[in-house]
Amino acid sequence: MFEQIINIDRMEHTLALFGSFDENIKLLQDEYDVSIVSRGSNIKITGDLEHVARAQKAIEGMLSILNKGENLNEQNVRYIMSLVKEGKSEQVETLATDCICITAKGKPVKSKTLGQKNYIEAIKNNTIVLGVGPAGTGKTYLAVAMAVRAFRAHEVNRIILTRPAVEAGEKLGFLPGDLQNKVDPYLRPLYDALFDMLGAENFQKYLERGNIEVAPLAYMRGRTLDDSFIILDEAQNTTPEQMKMFLTRLGFNSKAVITGDITQIDLPDRKRSGLIEATRVLKHIEDIVTIRFTEKDVVRHRLVQDIIKAYEKYYEEDKKRHAKN
Repeated sequence: MFEQIINIDRMEHTLALFGSFDENIKLLQDEYDVSIVSRGSNIKITGDLEHVARAQKAIEGMLSILNKGENLNEQNVRYIMSLVKEGKSEQVETLATDCICITAKGKPVKSKTLGQKNYIEAIKNNTIVLGVGPAGTGKTYLAVAMAVRAFRAHEVNRIILTRPAVEAGEKLGFLPGDLQNKVDPYLRPLYDALFDMLGAENFQKYLERGNIEVAPLAYMRGRTLDDSFIILDEAQNTTPEQMKMFLTRLGFNSKAVITGDITQIDLPDRKRSGLIEATRVLKHIEDIVTIRFTEKDVVRHRLVQDIIKAYEKYYEEDKKRHAKN
C-alpha cells in the first residue's frame, strides 16, 4: 500500500472537490481503486502506487478547474479522468482560461474540453471553420458565443444564422401559419442560443435593426455577405450544391462557421451531404479549418456520451456484417 498527501489551502475547495455526498471523490475511488479521505487541510490517497499517482493527477486537475472559479460536476470530473488515462492531465490547465463572452444572465462562456478550446482558437484564427461532431459538444452554442463576441467588439456589423429546412419526418406544407411560422421550428435552437447570449429584449432590438438575421439557407442565395459573422448550423443536411452556394456568399471582413453531425443526416433518397463533401474538397485550402469533435467533448448528461458510443459500435458492427454478406 502507498500513501500520498495533497495539501489544500482553501476549505471551500476541499468541499467542492468531494462534491455533494462525496459524489466526485466516489468517482475517483471507483475508477482508480483507491481510498481518499480528508484530514483537515490535507487529502490522503491510499492504494496501489500507479493508481494513487493517477488519482493524484485527477485531483490536481480538479483543483486547477476550481482555481479558475469553475464548478465541478460529474461531466468535467469524468473528462479529467479521461485526460489522465490518455496522459494529457497537464492540459487541464489550458481549459476555461479564456472567457468568450458573458451571457445576458452574467454567466461567462468558456471552453470545457480540449476539443472546444481548439474550436474556439480555430474560429479566432481562420475565416472559415467547419465544426463536425456529435450532439452536445457545443458546436452551435460556442459559434454563437464567438459571433456575439465579434459583434460586441465591432469586428462585424451583422450576425447571420442559417439552417437548411430539411423535412425530417414532417412536411412543411402541413405545419400551421405563414412561411416564417413554418420555418421557425427549424431555427429554434439558433434563437435559443442568441436569447441566452443577448437576452430577449436586445435580441429583438438587433433583429429589428437588421444586425441579426435568422433565416433558412434558401434565403442566402444571390447575396454577398460583407462585415458579417455567418453560422450555418445542421450543415450535414445541405446538398453539395447548397454548400457551394453558401460558401460563395462570403464577403469582405466576414467569418463563417459551419457546424454539423454527419451521423444525423436527414437528406432524402441517400443524397450526398454537402458537409461531408466540403471537408474533403476544402481540406488543403489555407484559412479554412475543420475541427472534429468526439464523444469526449460532449458536455451534456453522461448518458449522451454512452448513447453516442453505443451507436458508433452498432454501426461499425453492422458495416462488418454487410461486408461479409
